[in-house]
Amino acid sequence: MISHSRRHCVVELQALPCRIGQIRRIVSAQLRHWQLDPLIDRAALGVTELLSNVHRHAQPDKTCTVEIELRLGRLTVSVIDSDPRLPVLRVPQGDSLETSGRGLALVEAVSEAWGARHQADGPGKVVWFSLTAAPAPAAPQGPVRIGSKPVREPARSALVAVDPGAVATGLSVAASVGVRPG
Repeated sequence: MISHSRRHCVVELQALPCRIGQIRRIVSAQLRHWQLDPLIDRAALGVTELLSNVHRHAQPDKTCTVEIELRLGRLTVSVIDSDPRLPVLRVPQGDSLETSGRGLALVEAVSEAWGARHQADGPGKVVWFSLTAAPAPAAPQGPVRIGSKPVREPARSALVAVDPGAVATGLSVAASVGVRPG
């Protein structure tokens, strides 16, 4: 189920791999609608990591809710699930080549703030991150004025036709262009 108001969007889903791509597209479309295009990549990556954590770790089921809220210049993306265990940020160990366990570190890297808390109204938890919301530059409306500076044409030089058989003297050149010698 998807519901949204002007600055709030809620999506309920099963955090299955096939659904995560759909949620990324929904988040991206909502941010475009709110004219927050510069935040799309970071928000999509963050929500992907949080949903992947629900898929991997949440018990007893994978049902969750994604909430996107724009308030007071901040975009907050939250994922709510029914598992009461709070996630723990793993600290990478030196030159670790691990391919999992980096989701919260990525969320931390792409956001200004993040956190986790128990749900106030029941079992489960909320994991969230926030980004400063700066709207995308608006496209210019109407005709665009382009400042231009007049270009001065180069001086025209007189073309002179010279009879190759004539002796090129000042008099013959002047006569061929119709100039009287002074």
